[in-house]
Amino acid sequence: MQRFLCIASYEKGQDFLRQCAEMGVRPTLLTVDELRDRAWPREALEDLATVPAELSREQILNTVCWMVRGRRFDRIVALDEFDLEIAAQIREHMRIPGMNISTAACYRDKLAMRTSARRSGFLVPEFCGVFNYDDLRAYMARVPAPWLLKPRAEASALGIRKIQEPEQLWRSLDELGDRQSYFLLEQFVPGEIFHVDSIVSEGRVVFSAVHQYGRPPMQVMHEGGVFTTRTVDRGGNDWKQLTELNARLAPSLGMERGVTHAEYIRAHADGRFYFLEIAARVGGAFIADLVEVSTGVNLWREWAKLEVANLRGETYLPPQPQENYAGSVLCLARTAEPDTSGFEAPEIVVRMQKHHHAGLIVRSEKAERVKELLEQYSAEFAERFLASMPPPAKPTS
Repeated sequence: MQRFLCIASYEKGQDFLRQCAEMGVRPTLLTVDELRDRAWPREALEDLATVPAELSREQILNTVCWMVRGRRFDRIVALDEFDLEIAAQIREHMRIPGMNISTAACYRDKLAMRTSARRSGFLVPEFCGVFNYDDLRAYMARVPAPWLLKPRAEASALGIRKIQEPEQLWRSLDELGDRQSYFLLEQFVPGEIFHVDSIVSEGRVVFSAVHQYGRPPMQVMHEGGVFTTRTVDRGGNDWKQLTELNARLAPSLGMERGVTHAEYIRAHADGRFYFLEIAARVGGAFIADLVEVSTGVNLWREWAKLEVANLRGETYLPPQPQENYAGSVLCLARTAEPDTSGFEAPEIVVRMQKHHHAGLIVRSEKAERVKELLEQYSAEFAERFLASMPPPAKPTS
C-alpha cells in the first residue's frame, strides 16, 4: 500500500488529496488543531492528524516519527508554503525522496532565491542582506531610494516596509532587534507585475500560464482595494518572454518536480522583466481556480499525478491546455456573505465562496473582453462591497 503524508497549516489542497485517493494512494493529512473540522475530503483520507499550531519543527518531526511507527509514508508533501521547510527536514531525517532543505530555501527564503537567480543570469532588483552595516551603508549610497525592507520567509506582501531614507531603515532595524537578519533590503522598482504558474517534471517546465495583476499585490495588501489578475495575450511579447524566462528559472533553482508560482515585474524605467520571487506551491487568492478556468488544468490534481507517477516509476504526461482567457476580481467585503447576483455577464463562470470576501472569475475567448469586464467590475466592487482593514499579521489562506 502506497501512502503520502500531506502537511497543511492552512485549509487548502483538497483536490490534491482527492486525486491521490482516486489513484490508489492513501493520503494522511497533518494539520493544526483549529482546522480539524474544516471542509477536508474525509472520504479520501486514510487519517487526519492534528497538532497545536505553536509546535516547533523538532516537535513536528518527533510527531511524524511517532506516526510512522505504525505506517510507512512513501512521500512527504507540503501543501502550503509555510510547511515547505519542515517537509524537507522530515524527508532528510527519514531519507524519503523529494526536495531537500537546501533546495527548499530557494523557494522559501527571498534572499536565497534572489542570490541563486542572479547567479543564474536573471535580472533581479538590487538587494542586500541585512547583516553587515557597512554593506548596508554602501548599498544605500549606491542604490537610490525608496527601498523595501522585506521578511525573507513570509508569503505574499506581508511584513514589507517601504523605506524612504537611511534613518528610517536604522529605526526599523532597531525595532527588529535580533530578528533583523531575517530581512533583506531591496530596491523598489515601479512596474507592472505578472505571475507565472507552472508544473515542473524531471527538472523541466512542462506547463505554464502567464497572468498579470491589476494593482500590485503589495499595494492591495497595504493600502486596500480590489485585487484583480487576468490572462496575458498568448500571442503577445509578454507571454513569450515570461514563458521563456520561467522555463529556465525553476530548474536553475534546483526543482526536480512540483508546481511553482513565480512573480516578475516589468520595470517602467527600462521595460525589462525582473525576477521578484518564486514559491513551490499552488498560487493562493483563487489563482488555482483562475488557471483552471483559463487553461482547463487543475494544478492541485496535476501535482498529485506528478508525485504518484514519480513514486511508481512512471512517466508523467502533462495535460494539453485549453486557450481561453480568464480574469478574477476579489475584495474584502463589509458583509459576511456578499451577494454578487447583481453581476450577470454571461462570461461569469465562478462566484467565489469565502467569508467576508466578494469574488468572481470570468472567461472569454478574447483577452480584451476579460480586461474590459475586470475594469468595470473592480470599480463596482469598490463601490458595493469593499471593506478596509490593516494588513493581517499572518496569512489568512
